Amino acid sequence: IQASSGETKYTGALDCAKKLYKEAGIRGIYKGTVLTLMRDVPASGMYFMTYEWLKNIFTPEEKSVNELSVPRILVAGGIAGIFNWAVAIPPDVLKSRFQTAPPGKYPNGFRDVLRELIRNEGITSLYKGFNAVMIRAFPANA
Repeated sequence: IQASSGETKYTGALDCAKKLYKEAGIRGIYKGTVLTLMRDVPASGMYFMTYEWLKNIFTPEEKSVNELSVPRILVAGGIAGIFNWAVAIPPDVLKSRFQTAPPGKYPNGFRDVLRELIRNEGITSLYKGFNAVMIRAFPANA
């Protein structure tokens, strides 16, 4: 984020953690944790549900899921990754906006972020980065 702004505020991860702690205490370091859980719990559920379902579909009747070929497992994982990110993108956009906002901009957390995003940019703003994420989803999860 700082690279896109042209301002160098942090020299590395440890420096970032120290400065965040100094500015906002332990809450500064964990800013966005609830939004991360709101993204990861349903998205991971979607991933594993889809992955297991596809493995069962790809398994011939006379064989066990444990005997699936590597290409079929890779396809199941890749498609499951696409489904994972289809669920994860809206909360990920909210999390990123919340975490990179100046301190105090969103006093009510993700509700304020959601309200502002929809008001200013429309509902489609929750899917910013969709194409890039989907291009990456299959190979990263296969």
